[in-house]
Amino acid sequence: MRNFEEMTVIKVKSTKENRIWSEVKKKVAAGISGAMTAGSLFTTKVYAATGTSAVTQPLDNLKTLVIAVIGAIGIIILAKNVMEFAQAYQQQDSSTMNSALKGIVAGVMMAGISAVLSFLGF
Repeated sequence: MRNFEEMTVIKVKSTKENRIWSEVKKKVAAGISGAMTAGSLFTTKVYAATGTSAVTQPLDNLKTLVIAVIGAIGIIILAKNVMEFAQAYQQQDSSTMNSALKGIVAGVMMAGISAVLSFLGF
């Protein structure tokens, strides 16, 4: 068993610690509420332009150009591989036919990318 003096010392220590923690809690709560008040009071209005602006117009033009170039290259690849497939079919060359069919699929994908992107909203 502890004697009366030890119990008094423990009680005094815990009381001091509780006081310190309560002061810290008060200061932290005041700081958080002050920060929230400042954040809500010091807001600024932003007037955003609707539609395309002068800032995004060059990027939109570049995007359109890149998509058009990819579509044009896709059509060229498609035409080349259709001719290769026709020659391979005439010569009964199965490996060249297989390669040409893969090229045809790639050309269709590249040619159709602009339609897909416009459907998705890009």
